[in-house]
Amino acid sequence: MATPQMTNLVSGVWSEKVLVVTQDYEIKGFVFMPKTGKRNRVLSDILNGTKRFVAIKDCEIVHRQNPNRNTEYHNFLQLNLNSIIILRPAGDEE
Repeated sequence: MATPQMTNLVSGVWSEKVLVVTQDYEIKGFVFMPKTGKRNRVLSDILNGTKRFVAIKDCEIVHRQNPNRNTEYHNFLQLNLNSIIILRPAGDEE
């Protein structure tokens, strides 16, 4: 059974499916932001915020430098914002 704290945690955030491209990886997963402000600002808030890392959940990681390497799957990772080349919303078909 969900506690009030769990309900507030879940209902107090937005999630966005994203594609992140770095020099070495393409990462698909979900980022989460508190429900403060407008939803369409979630990704720009991540990139322009004071934190230097972004948390990504339910990740699929493809190695760009070695495409024959197996795709990795992780429940969670933290990515340094300085390594991001592109961060964009990912469609459901991606």
